[in-house]
Amino acid sequence: MNSSAGNTLGDVRLNVGLLAACQAMLFTINSTLIAINGLAGLKLAPYTSLATLPVTCWIIGAALVTMPASLHMKRVGRRAGLMQGSAIGIVGALICAAALWTQNFWLLCFGALVYGASNAYGQYYRFAAADAAPPDFKPMAVSLVLAGGLVGGVIGPTASRYTVDLLEVRFVGAYLALIVAAVVTIALLSRIRIPNPSAGEQAATGRPLSEIARQPKFIVAVMCGAIGYGVMNFLMVSTPIAMGVCGHPYGDAAFVISSHVVAMFAPSFFTGGLIKRLGVVPVLFAGAALNVVAVAIALSGIAVANFWWSLVLLGVGWNFLYIGGTTLLLETYRPEERARAQGTNEQAIFCMMAVSSFTSGLIVTNAGWQNVNLAALPLIGVVLAAIIWLWVTQRAARPLGA
Repeated sequence: MNSSAGNTLGDVRLNVGLLAACQAMLFTINSTLIAINGLAGLKLAPYTSLATLPVTCWIIGAALVTMPASLHMKRVGRRAGLMQGSAIGIVGALICAAALWTQNFWLLCFGALVYGASNAYGQYYRFAAADAAPPDFKPMAVSLVLAGGLVGGVIGPTASRYTVDLLEVRFVGAYLALIVAAVVTIALLSRIRIPNPSAGEQAATGRPLSEIARQPKFIVAVMCGAIGYGVMNFLMVSTPIAMGVCGHPYGDAAFVISSHVVAMFAPSFFTGGLIKRLGVVPVLFAGAALNVVAVAIALSGIAVANFWWSLVLLGVGWNFLYIGGTTLLLETYRPEERARAQGTNEQAIFCMMAVSSFTSGLIVTNAGWQNVNLAALPLIGVVLAAIIWLWVTQRAARPLGA
């Protein structure tokens, strides 16, 4: 049974609107955590090389929970599962605030780990919208939901400027302020209209995951999502630290991160249309090419403008790879297979993010910003090669004269 069958056009539009608002809250939280986790870690860490460990723990928490979250929502439904995931974020915020208040680095890492579990649930907003939408609207549903992150990219870093020193201990106010976003998210999710899975959908298993994962489309979709997100995270996580080392104040770093997050999501208003008009492969290729340009700009200087242009182009490239990869993934599984297929994709993304965030901190603190960017180039090359392989595979599979 297709989950979209039980949804009217009005339900689909309502779901997309509400889930886009949830995405805005998610990235209000995430962009704030991106801006402060590394700096809070640098403040508390026993060694500077561990500064980004809280970021890594945040991502590891998501990686550990991603597949269980997908299977959980298959059992209880999207609305209940997503609401419970947001509630976990409140616990994470309280633990992080307590860690700063008590100056406990390892408690901060644990709080970030808990927050990561909440983030794992939030990554399914785009799938929740797509799974309950008609086939021809799925790319647009994904794109419009992700567009909600545009609001979060503005609110998060901007709010953190005013809350980071709100209380006596630096960063405590910023973590506590995230509870508001979590409460708003729960209220929004209580209104979505997505039918709970039927007993038949819960019991059905479909093809083995190994069979699903052998499809060229699945392989490239996961690679574009995981490596695209990994490269973006690799460069983004170390940016506030690198800018601080280069003598730029926190306000400039917050502005660069805010612009980056806006660039990640602003293209979402037209990426779905581009995919529908040009096809998914050209959009994926453009995303990888923009990553190359972003690295080239970062290597050309350390002025604020270099950081800004590099992170903005990196954000647009991520958008094309992420939405393109998600759209491609939607073509690879049946309704009863979605929990495992989506969970595998998200787990690959978060595993790559965990590795990239930790190694980013090590490289930027020990070898410098230039080497962070040089290390990203081979990964981008792998993505480009995978996209070209898919294009060649699809051309070879077409009938003569098609």
